[in-house]
Formats: sequence, C-alpha cells, structure tokens
Amino acid sequence: MSLRRLLLVALGGTIGTAARLAMALSIPNAGGFPVATLAVNFVGALLIGILAVRLPGDSDVRTFLGAGILGGFTTYSAFAVGAVQLWAQSPLLAGLYVILTLTLGFAAAVLGMRVVRRRGTR
Repeated sequence: MSLRRLLLVALGGTIGTAARLAMALSIPNAGGFPVATLAVNFVGALLIGILAVRLPGDSDVRTFLGAGILGGFTTYSAFAVGAVQLWAQSPLLAGLYVILTLTLGFAAAVLGMRVVRRRGTR
C-alpha cells in the first residue's frame, strides 16, 4: 500500500463517516431497534455492489470510493453493538436484526451488481 492510497482511504473514510453520522441523525431508532444502522449498511452494500461491477480491479478511484467512503459509511462495529444492546431488551428482536442486516446487505450487494450488469448489456 502506498502513502497515496493510504491518504485516499483516510480522506474517503472521513467523508463516509460524516455521511453515516448525517444519515444516523436523520433516521430515529424505533424502540431501541437500530433502524439507522440497518439503513446505512443496506445502502452501503448496494453501493459497494455497484462499485464492484463499475470499477473492477485495483485503482485509486476504487480505493477512495470503496475502502474510503463506503468503508467509513458502513459500520460493522455499530451493527455489533446495536445487536448486543438490543439483545438485552429483546433477544428475539436482536436475532431478527442480525438476520435482516446480513440478508438485506447480501441482497443489496447482489441487486447493485445485477442492476449495473443489466444496464451494461443494453
């Protein structure tokens, strides 16, 4: 990893983290259910799926957007903490949150990839 790439990730991460905070502040949690984190990770997975098809390979742009912006935007740690906190209130709801996050994230990434591939073949 070069210093240039490290700086691209740091700059992108700053932008992505600020965008995550803005989205989290605009979406209230529902009764302790981390709706904002679920939404952020869904949107991030969709965009990462799109990015994977639009910018295959290794480039500065992909590093900046993928590892930087989208890496800072999506958040595994907030997902994990949210699940643990929810578990204390409602283990069933916590399990649903974990399943929803993983399933919707996977589906969003697949959807993003398929949409870009379909548009590319027309």
